[in-house]
Amino acid sequence: MRLGFSPFTTGLDYRAAFELAAELGLFLEIAYDQHEVDPRLPGAKELAEMGRSAGVGFTVHLPFVDWNLASLVPSVWRLSLERTQRALDFAGQIGAYCGVLHTGSVPLRHPEALAQARRLLERALSELEPVVPLALENLGLDEDDLLETPDELAQLLQAHPQHGFCLDVGHALVQLGLEGPQTYHQLLCGRLIHWHLHDNRGASDEHLPCGEGQVDWGWVRQALKGFSGTAALEVTGGAEGVRRSVALLQQP
Repeated sequence: MRLGFSPFTTGLDYRAAFELAAELGLFLEIAYDQHEVDPRLPGAKELAEMGRSAGVGFTVHLPFVDWNLASLVPSVWRLSLERTQRALDFAGQIGAYCGVLHTGSVPLRHPEALAQARRLLERALSELEPVVPLALENLGLDEDDLLETPDELAQLLQAHPQHGFCLDVGHALVQLGLEGPQTYHQLLCGRLIHWHLHDNRGASDEHLPCGEGQVDWGWVRQALKGFSGTAALEVTGGAEGVRRSVALLQQP
């Protein structure tokens, strides 16, 4: 398994993030939204060179800010699709191991609206041309999220066998309680290519360092044994939060 962390959630700039990643043998999960809004950040070519120089690889979190692949508004849906494809192309240019994708939201909770939103999401997943493996992430944090149950995500992945699954243990805990991560893992372990690792106390998506909340990290360590994909820490707490999380994951 390759382990990495998100500079975005950690709060580190790229210089500090690359130094920490190189020191600990980690990759970086790049938040594409940041590169869209901040022209000061390195482009794909420069970022790829930074990674080669430091011996640091990448994954990419695809857009999720002002974005919705389940939007009922045609112009919003088209722009979201275009942004996602640009992000996938960016991921390919930096040699990312995978790209992580949210599954959209529907504020209008009417049966016809929900059915149309599902059709639009499926259309987007069919039209995208991923140049890196695509991992659909479990959400279920908000009443507006399109997919409300693990079974719905499983059905979506069954309909799109070209894509994989990202298990976010913090999201699963908030959505389903203490057994949430195990529930998603049992149902979708055969499609699992990426993990998001962070902690919380069960009520909200706090992104605490591993071990500071209620996630069962003994189970996580066991589930990661033999896993050949990638896992990214999405923790707060700066470099120390990453170090503490890595140390906990390395316990026997």
